[in-house]
Amino acid sequence: MKFAQIIIPLLFSIFSIQSLKAQSSSGWTKDELRAANTAGNADYLTGEEKDIVMYINLARMDGERFFNTFLQDFIDDHNQRMQKYSNYERLKISRTSSYYRSLKNDLKNIRLLPVFYPDEALSQVAWQHAKELNKKNYASHSSMDGRSPKDRIGKIYPKKSSGENLAFGFSTGLGNVCMLLLDKGVPDLGHRKLLLNTSYQLNTVGVSIQPHKTYQHCAVMDFVSLPN
Repeated sequence: MKFAQIIIPLLFSIFSIQSLKAQSSSGWTKDELRAANTAGNADYLTGEEKDIVMYINLARMDGERFFNTFLQDFIDDHNQRMQKYSNYERLKISRTSSYYRSLKNDLKNIRLLPVFYPDEALSQVAWQHAKELNKKNYASHSSMDGRSPKDRIGKIYPKKSSGENLAFGFSTGLGNVCMLLLDKGVPDLGHRKLLLNTSYQLNTVGVSIQPHKTYQHCAVMDFVSLPN
């Protein structure tokens, strides 16, 4: 089974990730944060790429607590930074929107889902696609030569359930994960469903955050189901 979704935030949000970590981590024990940080020793990933894996895992471990801690601090910071723009009403994350309310309901039911583990080969696949998105200045799951995410992932892990999320405009792990979970403007909530999925036993992730000519940043997250 293949998932393929894309999200393009309309503004670039760069914020003090360390301050958000300090605020929100108070709701989590050191053991829980350590358990979620499965990419901590993955020296082939940057710090923000490692954070993508950690924040996905925290949302899967306790969705309601993630909603009440990290997500709330991210929204507060994002909205404050967007106030300087004339189209603030369009850019802000509204706590009365259907996307916010549905995420609250969905995360309330998420508890102790299996965590994702990083993979170097899969991260290389994500890196190659992110580099091409920047070089050719486009936004698509398809490679310029016509390959799909299933084709790219299947080259190294054939005949496995797989999926891919793309996000544009955010340089941080927390920003990318929160926007994909909110899935603002995506009616089928495909990104959210992939991040919280259990049906296809996806357990391995490759990630890459790269520059992008139009959106400043792009993030590729490739997922696959591998034997334990």
